[in-house]
This record gives sequence, C-alpha cells and structure tokens, in this order.
Amino acid sequence: MPHDLIVFGEDWGGLPSSTQHLIRYLAQDRQVLWINSIGLRRPALTGRDLQRAWRKLFAARQSGQQPQSGISVPDQMQVINLKTIPAPRTRWERKLATSLMRRQLLPIMRQSKLHAPILWTSLPTAADLCGQLGESAVVYYCGDDFSALAGVDHQTVSQHEQSLVHRADLIMAASPVLAEQFPASKTRHLPHGVDFLRFNSPVPRAADLPDDGRPVAGFYGSLSDWLDYPMLAEVIKRLPDWHFVFIGQIHTDISPIAKLPQVHLLGPRAHHQLPSYSQHWQVSLLPFVDNAQIRACNPLKLLEYLAAGQPVVATPFPALKPYRELIHVARSADEMVNAILRAGQQSPAPRQANVAADHTWQQRAAQVSQWLEGL
Repeated sequence: MPHDLIVFGEDWGGLPSSTQHLIRYLAQDRQVLWINSIGLRRPALTGRDLQRAWRKLFAARQSGQQPQSGISVPDQMQVINLKTIPAPRTRWERKLATSLMRRQLLPIMRQSKLHAPILWTSLPTAADLCGQLGESAVVYYCGDDFSALAGVDHQTVSQHEQSLVHRADLIMAASPVLAEQFPASKTRHLPHGVDFLRFNSPVPRAADLPDDGRPVAGFYGSLSDWLDYPMLAEVIKRLPDWHFVFIGQIHTDISPIAKLPQVHLLGPRAHHQLPSYSQHWQVSLLPFVDNAQIRACNPLKLLEYLAAGQPVVATPFPALKPYRELIHVARSADEMVNAILRAGQQSPAPRQANVAADHTWQQRAAQVSQWLEGL
C-alpha cells in the first residue's frame, strides 16, 4: 500500500508548478493533504498581499474547484489553508508557527486516517514541522535556487533550508545545478516533465494572436527581471516584419519593449489556454539573462514549447543541454535576430515534439513513486 502524503506547496489553483503536476498523478492511488503556501517572505501592506491573507484566514479547506492551472483537485486530496506566521524569523516565531500549524493539522490527519504518511515539502519554510506530524519520512523537492529567487526573504529561507536538508530522507532537485548543492547520498536529479497531450493536441488559434500574415514570435510566463529586455528591444527593432507576443503578469520595468509597435502585451492567460498561442506562433522565445537563478532553473515552459511543435530560440542556460540540438541558441542580439529568422523558416518542427513525448509528468511521477516506496 503506497504511503500517503502531506504536501507543503504553493497555493493550489494558481499557475501550475512541478509539484502540482507530480501530485496530480501520485494522488491517484494514495491520500494527499495539500497545504497551501505557508510563505517565503513576510507579507507587505499591499492590496495583493492583504487580499491573499484574507483568503487564507477565511477559507480553511478547498475542494472541487477548477483552478487557473487547469488541474482540478484530485478525488483523494484535500487542500488546506493554515493560519500561521509567514516565513518566521526568530526562534520564538518559529516555535509559535510550528505549534499553530501542528494544532490545525493533527485533527485533520486523525480524521483522514493517513497510512504511514510522508511529509513532502517544496518550501523550506516547512522545515520546523519535520518530526512534528508522526511522518514516516521527509522529502524535500527543490525546484528553485531560493538564495537567488526574487520576492523571497533570503536569509530566513536559507536558515530553514539548512535545517530541512539535514532532516530530509530524500532530496529531489529539478536541475543538476541545484542537485550539486545537496548531499549526494540522498539527492536525486528529477528533471521537469510536460503535460504532453495538452500542449501537443491541436487546438484552434487564439482570437487575440496577431493574424495578418506576418510571423509571430512569442513568450509566456512572468515578465520579471530574468528576461533580457535591452536585448529584446534591439532584436524587435531589427525585425519590423515580425510580431512579438508576451503573455503573463508584469512584475518589473519593461519599458525597453513596452511601446515598440510590433509588441503585443496580452496579460496573463490560464495554463490550459496557452497551446492556442504556442501552437500557432512561428517561434517560441526563452530570452533569459545570465544569473544564478536562471543557471539553476529548469523552466516548465521549455518542454511545453517543444511539445507544441514550433521552433524554440533561447539564450544559453544549463537546462537546455539535453535538448541542445533541437533549440536555436543565441548569445547576443545579432545571434537572436539570425536565429529567429532561421527558426521562422523551419516552422513547424515536429521532431522536437517527439522528444518531448518521452518526458511526461506521468513518467516522472512513476519514478518518484518508486523512490517514495523505497523510503
């Protein structure tokens, strides 16, 4: 009988994470308690943070909704909001936060009658709960370099992560760069997968995707500091016959590209809508800067782009290595202009979709299940 899971992740229902994709399959033959984000930083006095805090305080459990990710809550899973102190810093704050969460979780666990539950966390801030819930083992799934991640209380999270690494029985890291940060004896490299059928199955063209006969290069994801806007601006100016589409929430100054005539800022879209864009533009873009966060990352959109079947143009970063022969890599504006032009002539690129088909989330979850049952 498989181990049940107590999972500390991000808020279920937002943009899909690797943890959500994996748990979607792991929950098919086990009970899962999914704990919505307990925070990686202190909330600020902003409308967004206050609204999020209100939801957490007055919505203890969720079930059955259709989230933005398009991944509904599995039948054997409960989604729980805990009242706690986000990213506690001092010793007494950490003790209080642990006591608060334990008091809320233990009755739910008793009611659910979990079988030899494993505590799985994708957030270092759950470290203090290790050993407090009667779990049979502890798993740390690391998808990001939290020391370089924007919007994180780095010192606090680093302290929690050190404790978590010591307590974990298994550490799964999304990239080789991340895996090298942890003890080799208990660390496994777990590359990201892809919802292949969602991104490869043909869907109609999105109504707001430019359709005047000119080619389109597109990007979806957070418009944050990790994109190279000065380089993009130069590339866009030198390709006046191309449209450039950006889908996602704006989190930084994008003025270098915002007012260029071929640029279309469409705002965020639900995950299940993305194939109606990426299948129909001529080139998918990954125009990242070179920094610690990007060197450690394994972006979910990489395999999603490949599955959609259109050529990919990217700046270099380590996670490209297994797929290097399928991707047009550009190290400068000159190289990116030439790469986009070459890729546009090769659109579509069905061979890359065949490669993506061998890296599904279902396959990744099957591997994880073997590791869990070996604990």
